[in-house]
Amino acid sequence: MEELHIFAEEFLHKLVALPVKNSATFVALSGELGSGKTAFTKEVANLLGITETITSPTFILEKIYPIPVGSLVEGRFTTLIHIDAYRLEKPEEIKALDLDALVANTKNLIFFEWPERAGTLLPVDGIKLSFEYVNESVRSVSGVDL
Repeated sequence: MEELHIFAEEFLHKLVALPVKNSATFVALSGELGSGKTAFTKEVANLLGITETITSPTFILEKIYPIPVGSLVEGRFTTLIHIDAYRLEKPEEIKALDLDALVANTKNLIFFEWPERAGTLLPVDGIKLSFEYVNESVRSVSGVDL
């Protein structure tokens, strides 16, 4: 778990160092069940000072968490949005979330699990991370270069 903490902290520092753009910061999290997507999101939320219990929004699609004042990303992001598209049967179902409005807000940090299920309806300029289950205690992540 220490490795996950270090990875998440380094990832957040890199995000904050990126130039501000005119839309939300969108992070696509790909990988099979159990590969670490939600564990990574939980660790990021913890580092941001979010005290609410973070669970995968598999059945409700989306959870929104305010990022407390004084967090590691002070001022850059005010909201963490966690979306899990695992249960989508067709990409058009993502429209129910009004994703365009979420992406339009520059203060949103959006973590989107199972992006392949949303087809071409996602931002093309997002950050893409791929998680892989190696064994019971080891996961790997690729696509980290920001």
